[in-house]
Amino acid sequence: MLSIIIPTLNEEKSLPALLSSIKEQEFENYEIIIADAGSKDDTLKLAKKYNCRIVAGGFPAVGRNNGAKIAKGDYLLFLDADVILPKDFLKIVINKFKNKNLDISSCLMTPLSSKKIDFILHNVVNIYLMITQYFYPHAPGFCILVKKDLHNAIRGFNEKIKLAEDHDYANRAGRSGKFRISYSPKIFVSVRRLETDGRFNISMKYLFAEIYRMTIGEIKNDIFNYKLRHHYENTRE
Repeated sequence: MLSIIIPTLNEEKSLPALLSSIKEQEFENYEIIIADAGSKDDTLKLAKKYNCRIVAGGFPAVGRNNGAKIAKGDYLLFLDADVILPKDFLKIVINKFKNKNLDISSCLMTPLSSKKIDFILHNVVNIYLMITQYFYPHAPGFCILVKKDLHNAIRGFNEKIKLAEDHDYANRAGRSGKFRISYSPKIFVSVRRLETDGRFNISMKYLFAEIYRMTIGEIKNDIFNYKLRHHYENTRE
């Protein structure tokens, strides 16, 4: 069985598209776990409508770990609430995962945007993911497929890390198992964070974060001022 784990906070606008895209997949042997950080909108109502299991969440690392604790599947698929799965995505990536004897995998992305700059930015990231997969694995939290045994062996996501905990997870898992990026199909990802925080600001933030990780180590302080609302852009104070 595949356990799909989705951290949420006030995702009533984004979640229906993702859940609908999961429901439309030919692959059927799965469960959906919503790890909710205290939504005040209709997120949980929507989750119940789609027969999702619900567990307490928090920051993304906490939500993912809590979801994994109750997961029934031998495989875990961590998704963000604002992605959309293309047709046959689950069947294809699961088959590739098994055929290539992988232990952890991520995928490339296509932005849900009509702006050329967004495709350029995402293609740059795609190229970086493909290049580094062999020696310094990165797995964006919007799509990580992993064997549950490996997740448990590395003790899940490091909840002390403030930013890029998903890449740390992939790097640690890649040292204990086989990691590869799936080139197709590409998952559809939201550009809402680029719209709200600015494309230049986001690009510089993650560039400096990557330099920091390579030279100093994982980001366990608030140097980049990461807040929960930065991950869940539908939240407004």
